[in-house]
Amino acid sequence: MKESTNPQVLVKVTPHFIEKNSMIEFNKYVFSYEVEIRNDSLQTVQLVSRHWIIENSKSEIFEVKGEGVIGEQPTIPPGEVYIYSSFTEISTPSGFMWGSYTMLTDAEASFDVDIPKFKLNMPRTLH
Repeated sequence: MKESTNPQVLVKVTPHFIEKNSMIEFNKYVFSYEVEIRNDSLQTVQLVSRHWIIENSKSEIFEVKGEGVIGEQPTIPPGEVYIYSSFTEISTPSGFMWGSYTMLTDAEASFDVDIPKFKLNMPRTLH
């Protein structure tokens, strides 16, 4: 059963440019991002799959779909927070990411949680 309502699961993402892993001369820009998933509902939920959309500044779109996150399908009890970090690479110094997680309740009802759109941006420095 697929439910369209979100039982109060909130997602916050904090991105960071990783200069030491980037190869700017080869148009490889690496960004890490920390994701905080907070379950404000009254029921335990499990993150079963992810769908990321990654867009570089040339409007090229890449999609990533898969089970869970970082090799896990975490269960998040009511009032708890699950935090993980991951990374992505794009071919331009800036871009965007957004997407959704598919969650499952104890009653085995599934629903999607939106991952808000956030900017990937290599900081500019002046010398």
